[in-house]
Amino acid sequence: MPVDAFLLALGAAALHAGWNILVARAEDVRAATTVALVVGVVLFAPVAALTWEVDAAAIPWIVASVVLELAYFFLLTTAYRSSDVSLVYPIARGVAPVLVLAGASIAGAALDPLQALGVVLVGLGVLLVRGARRHADRRGVLLALAIAMTSAGYTLVDNEGIEHASAVAYLELVLVPVAVAALVAHTVTGRLASVRRELGPATVAAGLASFGAYALALAALELASAASVAAVRETSVLFAVALGAFVLRERVTPRRAVGAVLVVAGVALVATF
Repeated sequence: MPVDAFLLALGAAALHAGWNILVARAEDVRAATTVALVVGVVLFAPVAALTWEVDAAAIPWIVASVVLELAYFFLLTTAYRSSDVSLVYPIARGVAPVLVLAGASIAGAALDPLQALGVVLVGLGVLLVRGARRHADRRGVLLALAIAMTSAGYTLVDNEGIEHASAVAYLELVLVPVAVAALVAHTVTGRLASVRRELGPATVAAGLASFGAYALALAALELASAASVAAVRETSVLFAVALGAFVLRERVTPRRAVGAVLVVAGVALVATF
């Protein structure tokens, strides 16, 4: 893997973990995420316009992706309201590629021994991240698994949709309806004031980071294979756990830290498909 591709993918991983931490530390997580969404679609609209290329064949994929992204938005913000990022993020981020691999296998792709080992490592890592305590955060784990399912779903959908549109234009068309729906939800529930309160440097940075992570990943894909880029991007799990400990002051036990490392190692093997 070329050094420049490695650095781009590593930057994408850091930005992805960073925007999750920024919204998770907000007083109102859902409002903060809404602001980040709106900021991202507004600031990247000129880029989408300059690179606009959308075929009619992309529309069904865009619609499907919007539905999955909406589910992802509400599940993620619900999870971060009551659970640790260092719990939710590694499980959601680690299980999603395994589900994508499962989808590819069902479609006829062969599963080699290294990928099977990767699945085992992810599973073991998830168990360690969750913890073996009887009263572990089951709700957080279930939400993380649901997030993983929606993430795997839109990954598979976007993999097809992006064949019929330029990347930024496609992403803009997917996220504009999600941002509008989030604003409408706050308006209907009389909580639009909370969105205005969350508008600030942190949420603006989160919006830029979320789109920036995607842009860096695309740049890395132009220089290296999808498998190698995906493997490096999963280091975001380690970034999220570290930031959760130092920024959010979450209690990250050695067991959870080891679990996060195993999730990354497992995904690196799964990414070979």
